[in-house]
Amino acid sequence: MALSRIWSAFIIVAILAAGFTCLFSTGGNTVFNKMVVGKSGDTSGTRTVDSASLSPLVAKMLTASNTAKIGDDKYVKGSDGKITTYKEQSADGIIATCDSAVTICFKLIGIMALFMGFMSIAEKAGGINLLSRMIGPFFTKLFPGVPKGHPAFGHMMLNFSANLLGLDNAATPFGIKTMESLQELNPDKETASNAQVMFLCLHAAGLTLIPVNIIAARAANKAMVPTDIFVPCMIATFIATMAAMFIVSFKQKINIFQPVILAWVGGLSALIAALVLYINTLNKDAMDGFSGLLSNGIILLIFLLIVLGALYKKINVFEAFIDGAVGGFTTAIKIIPYLVGMLVAISMLRTSGTFDVIIDGMKHLFGSVGMDTRFVDGLPTALIKPLSGGGARGMMINTMQAYGADSFAGRLSCILQGSSDTTFYVIAVYFGAVSVKNTRYTVGAMLLADLVGIITSIALCYLFFG
Repeated sequence: MALSRIWSAFIIVAILAAGFTCLFSTGGNTVFNKMVVGKSGDTSGTRTVDSASLSPLVAKMLTASNTAKIGDDKYVKGSDGKITTYKEQSADGIIATCDSAVTICFKLIGIMALFMGFMSIAEKAGGINLLSRMIGPFFTKLFPGVPKGHPAFGHMMLNFSANLLGLDNAATPFGIKTMESLQELNPDKETASNAQVMFLCLHAAGLTLIPVNIIAARAANKAMVPTDIFVPCMIATFIATMAAMFIVSFKQKINIFQPVILAWVGGLSALIAALVLYINTLNKDAMDGFSGLLSNGIILLIFLLIVLGALYKKINVFEAFIDGAVGGFTTAIKIIPYLVGMLVAISMLRTSGTFDVIIDGMKHLFGSVGMDTRFVDGLPTALIKPLSGGGARGMMINTMQAYGADSFAGRLSCILQGSSDTTFYVIAVYFGAVSVKNTRYTVGAMLLADLVGIITSIALCYLFFG
């Protein structure tokens, strides 16, 4: 019900905001076109401007290169010295978003088929049950409604491990398999169970060891030390994950201070701290090499162990793989309606100008009370992240280009990008895969954990770079 109301609110707010823009803003008569048939990169309102009328920030960017972009406004300096500005649409409209949603699902088919095929082999060979027994003492306390040794624990472990290593493509099939396993225990198939809520909130917190993509983006934007955001990112995402665990545990009346839970969390914290200390001694090239070796090497090791275990158990390996792969194909197709609905609502919010109003309002609010407003320039990444991972990545890069990769806003946008996952995308895909319609308090818990991650990221940015 909560998701239904939020989805409805997105559409209503977007259309009302677009109507206001159309009636009262200069050039607003194109907003409906942007929302429905527009595409990312479309331009409108092209005109020539006097260099004397440019803001210092835009002038500085044009000096460094011949282009500048602030929000949807793009400036280009021609070879004759004339400066042209125009509006560049930053998100697809409704029609293009529908195409994108279906394309995303089709691209998932191969990955889903591959990993679910290997999981089918592991299940028939007993590997998932073995993993479940190993992690059982911790997970049975955190997921009291799931029987000890249930295969869902093994799927969860694989999902969390893939997330930790930054393997998004692998994490999704493992996560969907977890939701399917938990759905078997769910007495009300249309309502999220306590275990599903806990799992999804922990997953969406996005605990990641090495933010390789963010470091690469900083290097591409000429940051002096591309890896300087590594430690703040690691701390922010860890605190967001702990916040998600505490929030859901409080709601479900789980005693988080049980010795077993504290021991596992303490051990994981110590392991992460040791890896952070080691990785922080590496330069970018060494970090990239270590990340690739660790993440990709572990995936190949898992494949090897699964096949060897299946051969030892005398399992028909390829037949087991095909059985699982068929399920992966079906699941990827099944989530299309859920993803189309969610991405269209998000697209309408972005193309209607709602985000611009929110950002401008926040700048005015914090400025009026005399607060340092440097952090506001990095907030667009945080606001878009729960809605669109690609949009947040684009906003992060735009912020670095606008203010500099080593600016406060540039660094903050990178930390915010690494502090959580894409909340509404995760909800649409994972609950859609098991046809759960009533998500209960999942959205509220996820967004609250996101807020903790945002506040932590801002505080860490001031602590490390302020």
